[in-house]
Amino acid sequence: MGGAMNQGARVVDLIVRKRSGGRLGRAEIESLVSGYSAGTIPDYQMAALLMAVYFQGMSKRETVDLTRAMLDSGCRLDLAEVSGPAIDKHSTGGVGDKVSIILAPLVAACGVRVPMISGRGLAHTGGTLDKLEAIPGLKVFLSEKRFSRVLRRVGFVISGQSSRWVPADGLLYALRDVTGTVECVPLIVSSILSKKLASGVGGLVLDIKVGLGGFSRTAAEARTLANGLLEVAEHWRLPTTALLTRMDQPLGRAVGNAPEIVECIQALHGRWDRDLQAVTFALGAEMLILAGLARSPRAAYRRLEEALASGRALAKFEAFVRAQGGDPRVAEDPSRLPTAPVRGSIRAPRSGFVHGLNAYEIGMAAARLGAGREKVTDDVHPAVGLWLLKKVGERVGKGETMAQLLGTSRTDVRGAAEIVSGAFRIGPARKPEGRMVLARFHNRSAERRRSSVA
Repeated sequence: MGGAMNQGARVVDLIVRKRSGGRLGRAEIESLVSGYSAGTIPDYQMAALLMAVYFQGMSKRETVDLTRAMLDSGCRLDLAEVSGPAIDKHSTGGVGDKVSIILAPLVAACGVRVPMISGRGLAHTGGTLDKLEAIPGLKVFLSEKRFSRVLRRVGFVISGQSSRWVPADGLLYALRDVTGTVECVPLIVSSILSKKLASGVGGLVLDIKVGLGGFSRTAAEARTLANGLLEVAEHWRLPTTALLTRMDQPLGRAVGNAPEIVECIQALHGRWDRDLQAVTFALGAEMLILAGLARSPRAAYRRLEEALASGRALAKFEAFVRAQGGDPRVAEDPSRLPTAPVRGSIRAPRSGFVHGLNAYEIGMAAARLGAGREKVTDDVHPAVGLWLLKKVGERVGKGETMAQLLGTSRTDVRGAAEIVSGAFRIGPARKPEGRMVLARFHNRSAERRRSSVA
């Protein structure tokens, strides 16, 4: 029924066992993944198994076996011809999280090679690929040959998942997306790490968002996910560092695809908000240390600052856009990006200070404008979104504009405006901003790498 399995077990027996809290063996997991990839196990049975895993979880051994089975479902990228250390970064996603698009050219300008496989956004979180597709002509799905060529020439590449790279993950993620099983730690761990291992990286830095606009609402949930990722990465001796970063309010000022590209370009020109810079530099420093290019965070920060100030990071971004078929002139002229025809604004109902800015609600407002999707197959509009003119801790006067909305219809803008108005909370006194990096964790391989660099 599901192919050859350990002790002749049928798929339904495995579903029942996992539903009852039992464990699956390596051969059974391999048969499940290969059978589903080949089409011999139907959606309804795999959906039942995913739901059983969602409620019962998986042991570390099962998660390792699932990661291996997914990794073995496709080809692996050979980075032998790519000179220099290859380090990747992965974020669990958040509102306004455009870090990858700034970080990759920034660390590439310091000598790190970044083979980045990214995804699309869902619900209230934006996806890196959606943002990049707002650049006219830019291709985000590359063949293995072109992926390697861009990486060699530019120093970094950002691409969607090829049908040959971990195809089982693409199939399983699509099923998780429509069965409510996306938010499951072992499934997340196996999905992320199978892709990263397939890309051949020598180190990984994780950005795990914590707060209203992130996948993990609490620090405890984020630590659970971080520990799962670090443990399984250690099985492959992959040096991995995880940062827990705040996601209660959107990161930066722009939310939406083209608006966030505009903000990325501004950042590469040296004009950006402190919260966005803090997260980007913290992640970049960890990447440089894992790559052996900096001995300490302070030394890494100096290298990042010099790459930004010298214009080398901007030049890397321009070269990347050109190499992936986009219009490189956007690096100096963001007006070449798509623009929305309808605009609206949110004004402060009273004077005071912004005490809260609910990232989840801002994300849902952007989705209401057409910047997000409910299903992976949904289309997004590249131009729509919003700009936040006021954020937590900033003074606002009565009637002053707090946010600008960009849409394609007045109906959409009015609907989003109601959501955005409710996302702002104004109080009488200034509220401290707080640290952006809440915690930092390393696995043993990363500790060894850091020790060797020091």
